[in-house]
Amino acid sequence: MEKLIALLQESDHVAVFTGAGVSTLSGIRDFRGRNGIYKEFDADRIFSLDTFNEDPSYYYSHSRDFIYTLDEREPSLVHRECARLERAGVVEAVITQNIDMLHQRAGSRNVIEVHGSPQVHRCLACGRTFDFAWIKERVMRDGTPVCDECGGVPKPGITFFGEMLDAAALRKAESIALGADLMLVLGSSLVVHPAASLPVVTARQGGKVAIINDGETPLDDIACWRHDDLEGCFGYLAENL
Repeated sequence: MEKLIALLQESDHVAVFTGAGVSTLSGIRDFRGRNGIYKEFDADRIFSLDTFNEDPSYYYSHSRDFIYTLDEREPSLVHRECARLERAGVVEAVITQNIDMLHQRAGSRNVIEVHGSPQVHRCLACGRTFDFAWIKERVMRDGTPVCDECGGVPKPGITFFGEMLDAAALRKAESIALGADLMLVLGSSLVVHPAASLPVVTARQGGKVAIINDGETPLDDIACWRHDDLEGCFGYLAENL
């Protein structure tokens, strides 16, 4: 733990990269873990653009209880500490693979959501946008929400399979990774690309990579520091940094 604190204190540009393991501490199921969504649903189909275009009700019926209840979850210790360390000038930015909006709710200001977010939905027919609260109310009441302007179906701003990542978000994430002298990877298995390649960008520029994840990752061999207890590490940081 002292080495982790030293790494944070000695670095001028710290980027945090977060995956689903951060949000499991808030009671949100991950996709590939022991109790992940893949054990129960075909998540590849739920988040398939082709399936959504053919039958949007499939997405809304299967995501109702884990996407449209996200506002009932509370940020975890890790979310709160990332926000505190940003306010303290230790962390420069958070790059997240998560779509749960918890970093913002915890108070982080510079958050790059590389896989998008359900905060905004856009009607595929007329382009009108709707916020999360409006969509949630209609999902819970009607199942599949319908645009009250044209009758089209709104799609969440989540990057589905079959879609490109948002180019502006990816460019910003790559710029932060290029400038980081420390990339702190939290709760990510680092298998979903291209986002999972961002720590490599930091390492190739001479920056250090530290990984805290419950389980091996493909980038463990480039990490200068490695641990598996995310909650324990951040509990220590909360008391000592």
